[in-house]
Amino acid sequence: MDFPSLLLRYLVPRGVWLRRTALLLGFIFLDFLVTVISCRTPYAEANPYARSFMQAYGIVPGLALFDFLLAIPIYGILVVDWHLIKYTQQYRTKTEIAVDIALGWLIAGAHFNGAMSWLWDAPNLIRQIIGFAVYLAIAVLLLYSFPKSFTYARIFGSSGKRRNNMNGLERRVIRS
Repeated sequence: MDFPSLLLRYLVPRGVWLRRTALLLGFIFLDFLVTVISCRTPYAEANPYARSFMQAYGIVPGLALFDFLLAIPIYGILVVDWHLIKYTQQYRTKTEIAVDIALGWLIAGAHFNGAMSWLWDAPNLIRQIIGFAVYLAIAVLLLYSFPKSFTYARIFGSSGKRRNNMNGLERRVIRS
């Protein structure tokens, strides 16, 4: 195998983990985009590390470099998790839920908070909780599979088997 195919094989997650990675990087990009559009001077940025990059390299290049360097360990965590999840087959769903909760709060919630701080004057905790809830809502729809059909009877525990076990008189009473 040549080197580029090895990189693609081991450093690019597949399936659900690729979607999870894209979703988290989307929240980082949202924060980047809103900050670039709204920030007129580096002194307006609340994050002192991002502010120092913006002062040294300019607003857009400094923030882009800061977000890129911030995304490298997040991407590394997701790639390592993608490889390690193979060894936890019996705990896979629980592990993925724990990863989604942790990264949803720490990454998606924090970046949503950072993006919305330019647009909405609400407490930090409220913005982070909303970002976490948005991430979880999208993650549940994109990353987890559910049965194709939910029927009212199946949700509440009654199934069609009970009706089939009735005698003829009971069936006639139910039909009429």
